[in-house]
Amino acid sequence: MAEIKDPENTILMELKGGTVTIELLPDVAPQHTARMKELARAGKYDNVCFHRVIDGFMAQTGDVEHGNMEDGFNIRMAGTGGSDLGNVPAEFSKVPHARGSIGAARSANPDSANSQFFINFKDNDFLNGQYTVYGQVTSGMEHVDAIVRGEPPAEPDRMISVKVAADA
Repeated sequence: MAEIKDPENTILMELKGGTVTIELLPDVAPQHTARMKELARAGKYDNVCFHRVIDGFMAQTGDVEHGNMEDGFNIRMAGTGGSDLGNVPAEFSKVPHARGSIGAARSANPDSANSQFFINFKDNDFLNGQYTVYGQVTSGMEHVDAIVRGEPPAEPDRMISVKVAADA
């Protein structure tokens, strides 16, 4: 595991293969960073599936409304919901959608991000300036690379737990 410089702005995501450490970018995207920490602290991301995983592109998760695999789960609904909190406005920056970066998933409306996010499998420069980047995987990317592919996957992987490092 990578050294954690700022535990208050670091996410520890448990996947079946091990821990993924994500450094959040509060200086770049303060509202998206705050939302991820709020949902993580409330346990909302625990057991949420990766509902859209495209090889060579990205793995999407974070639908706390329809993606929890322990609570009336229906894979066809996963990816259509958010949280009971309001949407987060776009916080575009010059930070690139590089391998391991965390991007805010949203509809066509740039200000429609809520709880869903994606992790880039490779540099996806065509997304730059189109989606908010608010984190970067600093260790455990091999566990992200192992997530089952599909739109949706037949047997989706899940985030077993998601915590703010300061609380772990």
